[in-house]
Amino acid sequence: MSVAARPIVESPRATLSLRPGAGFIATPSTDALAERSLAYLRAGFPVHFRGPAGTGKTTLALHVAANLGRPVMLIVGDEEFTTTDLIGGQSGYRYRRVVDRYIHTVVKTEEDAVQRWVDNRLTTAVREGFTLVYDEFTRSRPEANNVLLTVLEEGLLVLPTMNRGEGYIKVHPEFRAIFTSNPQEYAGVHSAQDALSDRMVTLDLDYYDRETEIFITTTQSDLPIEQATQVVDMYAIFALAANTPRLRPCAPV
Repeated sequence: MSVAARPIVESPRATLSLRPGAGFIATPSTDALAERSLAYLRAGFPVHFRGPAGTGKTTLALHVAANLGRPVMLIVGDEEFTTTDLIGGQSGYRYRRVVDRYIHTVVKTEEDAVQRWVDNRLTTAVREGFTLVYDEFTRSRPEANNVLLTVLEEGLLVLPTMNRGEGYIKVHPEFRAIFTSNPQEYAGVHSAQDALSDRMVTLDLDYYDRETEIFITTTQSDLPIEQATQVVDMYAIFALAANTPRLRPCAPV
């Protein structure tokens, strides 16, 4: 007899339980950006935060995910990622042995082994309706991310059919996806496929204005506003000398 292998879902401990506002510095600029992102996500559109390092993409993504009120699955892009690292794959075998003693003088024994399927984080998020935060997704090779195309467009996650009871998973209606990435000129960053980029709402982030930087520095360090201002202005001078100006207006919202 053939026995279909049941998927093994990642432990709930693999999810993040986030509280809105925890560790997030709210300013008019950041609040407006977060509200705009939430509007897209609640309408069913994936959101992509793109910008240079230090603009708070990951912090903003986790803050927005927390406001959706669902468990969060966090994935960090990596050069060595394959599709299996996203959706899961075959891992070991499940053995079954049946002993039939219906007739006491006859013993019938039957054994079989079925490969075991283990879900990975994308599959778990799609199946359970969690929020997926895919940080630095362009650090993964484009071919590893191809599986996301049908997830974001058709609402289906296509799975390998070998020894599997289902060929695809219908995306849970509460599944949401948030992506972050650095500019392509950064080392180790791949160019995202146009087909994948077209399925996201991309919001470009830039370094915050001087007042926001001072407010963040004051809140995070407990420094008096005068000292925080000196720190921000000094950093701006060094950044300008290194030809990496940091204090620029926030991206329009």
